Amino acid sequence: MDLPRSFTIRESSHRILNPFTPGKLATLGAAIGLRKGASVLDLCCGKGEMLSTWARDHGVTGTGVDISTVFLAAARERAAELGVTDQVTFVHGDAASHVAGEPVDVAACVGATWIGQGVPGTVALLERSLRPGGLMLIGEPFWRAEPPSQEAVEACHARSRDDFATLPGLVELFAGLGYDLVEMVLADEDSYDRYRAAQWLNVRTWLDANPDDELAPELRDELSTVPLRYTRYERRLLGWGVFALMKR
Repeated sequence: MDLPRSFTIRESSHRILNPFTPGKLATLGAAIGLRKGASVLDLCCGKGEMLSTWARDHGVTGTGVDISTVFLAAARERAAELGVTDQVTFVHGDAASHVAGEPVDVAACVGATWIGQGVPGTVALLERSLRPGGLMLIGEPFWRAEPPSQEAVEACHARSRDDFATLPGLVELFAGLGYDLVEMVLADEDSYDRYRAAQWLNVRTWLDANPDDELAPELRDELSTVPLRYTRYERRLLGWGVFALMKR
């Protein structure tokens, strides 16, 4: 049980595996008013940057769950680097079926709502671990503008226009699930660039070092097409943010 190698190659230099900068991640932690000793569950935690920096900056404790052994190794190294190994734990497992042993103060899935086959299913999964009155964090893309074609839709990593909502549509969706939106921090074009464009250098560096690898043709094609698709469509059409929710 692991992620395909292409994921770890693409994100090899990243600490944050979504369109957030360290500053935006810090803004989110401050915005939701984390208190010392608060417990956090992070499903699909990636390299654990959110948990580890919040443990350092706010004194939280927490568990991160991810399917990638490569990302989890990086998460444990980061926790050790920041001196928070006694506050955070990283578990290799299927986040789609993980439920905390004890209810947590903050339950998060930041950028991986596919584990619940969309926002409603992910909210239902996180509910199973969240204490009454706790805070839920959902990271999710949204349409900033109407995609003009199916080509544009697919360039934004969607199969159809209906795969993502607009920003108001997301707020309506959360309300329909019985949640108040109480905070949000959104990516901007610069933070999106730092996430996507850094992937291109990671891929090129890997291709130069591994020209005969079986993945080389696939990643060569990706590097030849994705930057244009990103600059033509994704950068202006697709937004991304983390939304803090509380049950009504």
